[in-house]
Amino acid sequence: QVQLQESGPGLVKPSQTLSLTCVVSGDSITTSYYQWSWIRQSPGKELEWMGHITYDGSTYYSPSLKSRTSISRDTSKNQFSLQLHSVTPEDTAMYYCARRYYSRSYYYDYWGQGTQVTVSS
Repeated sequence: QVQLQESGPGLVKPSQTLSLTCVVSGDSITTSYYQWSWIRQSPGKELEWMGHITYDGSTYYSPSLKSRTSISRDTSKNQFSLQLHSVTPEDTAMYYCARRYYSRSYYYDYWGQGTQVTVSS
């Protein structure tokens, strides 16, 4: 059973950097050909894919967030992390990490429970 668990501060001040970590158990983040994703959902909005890091360490970002987003990993701890810079109140959302794979289409098969992040002074 694969499990993902997000962690990080629940409150971030405007203009600061939001940092979250997703610890994975039950599978290695280097297992081919999975993609380890960050997804968020703001109040009243749909799920938004932010970016992912692949099993071999390549990173891909949403064009709308690319200038402010960084995803990295620590294979020794089997975890991956998100940094979102220069946050504003519009970045207030529930943040999820998830595993994605491709089989004729993309599918998310495991999700973390999510962590609420509020951007406020």
